[in-house]
Amino acid sequence: MTGTFMDIVHRSVMAEEAFHYLSPALEKGLLVDCTLGEGGHSELFLSRLPGCRIVGLDADEKILEVARQRLAPFGERVRLFNTWFNVFFRDYPLGDERPDAVLFDLGISVFHYERSGRGFSFREDEPLDMRLEAHLEQSAADIINTYPEKELADLIFRFGEERLSRRFASAIVARRQSKPFTTTKELEEVIWTASPQSYRHGRIHPATRTFQALRIAVNGELARLESALGDAFARLRPGGMMGVISFHSLEDRIVKHFFLDKKKGCISSSGAPIDSDRGVTAAEILTKKPLRPTEEEVRVNAPSRSAKFRVVRKLIDEDR
Repeated sequence: MTGTFMDIVHRSVMAEEAFHYLSPALEKGLLVDCTLGEGGHSELFLSRLPGCRIVGLDADEKILEVARQRLAPFGERVRLFNTWFNVFFRDYPLGDERPDAVLFDLGISVFHYERSGRGFSFREDEPLDMRLEAHLEQSAADIINTYPEKELADLIFRFGEERLSRRFASAIVARRQSKPFTTTKELEEVIWTASPQSYRHGRIHPATRTFQALRIAVNGELARLESALGDAFARLRPGGMMGVISFHSLEDRIVKHFFLDKKKGCISSSGAPIDSDRGVTAAEILTKKPLRPTEEEVRVNAPSRSAKFRVVRKLIDEDR
């Protein structure tokens, strides 16, 4: 997979909504696209706002190369970093330059399901890997083959919200005693066999939530999100916007509570309230309820159906 513009396989979710809410801050501003993917959101901003500049982040060097070629016509308006977004905002290589808007699109790109060959989907028989970045310590196969049964069940329940987690963990452990798991189809078949007949014909495939749980665990997705939100908000300039598109309740819950905490009041790095007696808050929530994709978008782009989009405007720096 070398990546060319014609290799684009992912349609960016809620792109018009993201542009509507974030563009007021970006006429001549800087957008940090924290999950660049194939560059769809960034291309929209760059093409419509001639003064906008982009810093794009992605931990996957292969998909970053696709975005690099796609965004090449915009020249020096684009800077790309092959890194996790939590690491970027922790180390922050931009010095005193502060973003005017920050966008997180937390979904896994169709590229990863269809082109990566790393086992994000069970539709094809692929190595059971799921690492977005090749140097991560453990793969999905490592987890499946080594975790104790209770720990595995807890992981599937916590990150996949799978009510049959104990049943599936028991079946997985029984199977691996005779032969370790190496491919997606091996895992999918064990889960299918362990599923009650009624569960096999539900809205989603019985293995979907288990695969989600493994992907989240392998890539540390929730911990990275919790860490990055605070650091990104601190780097955002006052008056700037932060938007987050999430795809399952675990992510959305983290974002919702973070935004509410920023709305309730400012807290300094020492933990002391700032100006709480005057009711000063750090952020204004611009989406009282999360926005959902339109029926038309869901019709033409099925992966968007579970998306939720929340936006805040930063009012002040918390440490003054």
